[in-house]
Amino acid sequence: MITIKEAEQPAEIKAFVKFPFKLYKNSPYWVPPLIKEETATFDKSRNPALDNAEVRLFLAFKTGEIAGRIAVIINRIEIEEQQKKKVRFGWFDVIDDIEVTKALLDKVAEIGRENELEYMEGPVGFSNMDKAGMLVRGFDRLSNMTTIYNYPYYPEHFKSLGFEEGAAWVEYLIHIPDKVPEKISKFSDIILKRYNLKLLQFKSSRELVKYADDMFDLMNRSFKDLQSFIPIQKPQIEQYKQKYLKFIHPDFVKFIVDENDKMIAFSITMPSFSRALQKANGKLFPFGFWHILQAQRKNDSATLYLIGVDPKYQNKGVTAVIFNETNKIFKQRGMRYVESNPELEENISAQLLWKHYEKNEQHKRRVTWIKPL
Repeated sequence: MITIKEAEQPAEIKAFVKFPFKLYKNSPYWVPPLIKEETATFDKSRNPALDNAEVRLFLAFKTGEIAGRIAVIINRIEIEEQQKKKVRFGWFDVIDDIEVTKALLDKVAEIGRENELEYMEGPVGFSNMDKAGMLVRGFDRLSNMTTIYNYPYYPEHFKSLGFEEGAAWVEYLIHIPDKVPEKISKFSDIILKRYNLKLLQFKSSRELVKYADDMFDLMNRSFKDLQSFIPIQKPQIEQYKQKYLKFIHPDFVKFIVDENDKMIAFSITMPSFSRALQKANGKLFPFGFWHILQAQRKNDSATLYLIGVDPKYQNKGVTAVIFNETNKIFKQRGMRYVESNPELEENISAQLLWKHYEKNEQHKRRVTWIKPL
């Protein structure tokens, strides 16, 4: 017998957060989150995204044991301002039992109907700053801290239950060459001169924070037409500035401005923390912080975290400038691989950039699943 119970008390929320640690215990590919930070995600006093969204957490039990989990999200900006009558779901994990999956998704549909919504979609978070997309290819590849990992039976469950693919993203693994491809290097110089652009250089993370508002404004403008995008709100921006930006090494941040010093493109990359987070196993102390620090200092892999280009400059080669400069940092630090952030499958212009690299591989694909209510 399968029962669904809402997780509301601290102990229940902790069980919700920790369920994947048991489910993926023997997986060499899953990258665990930090338990403390994951728990804070569902705390309204600590997550400003909840100023405009409601979240309810549910656990599925089978024979007295936790067998699955799901978060049901009602985002008021999306529903009332963007007129998308959608109930979101995320933080979905389940044992290989389609009846458990069905019971969890039935709860999402029930809440969607109660709120007079028209369809459900997931896995997604509160906004585009959260992890999204179920893995449908690349199950035998190491995950990273910015994306979701799941077992191969997940998409099979959704197909069997009548869901259809919504948004789709692809990811690339690029072998960093000893020398930046000449085509990219020359093209980068041409683009900078043609549009009178310049790169900003930073000596400290504190300097980055000054440009954070411009960066998030550009992000909202460059992502506004993408599927499932919800603009980043001011309280969220303040949180990201304090919580993340000031800890990112300036070498891994690239800002491009025009002749009037207006930001027209940005990118944030990071050393890969996947192995370090696996060793930390959800906790910073006593040794997790040390593993993360070591990964930041010495690492042969990097992850592209965020990239945005002003709509006026999209498809004009500005990304070549970003990757030309980023490659220089990779080589200085002895990095051999970089994994792209998920790129919408229809975003061919972004994917064409990787064709200039002799060794590149489109190694992962992920999708959201949609079903009418």
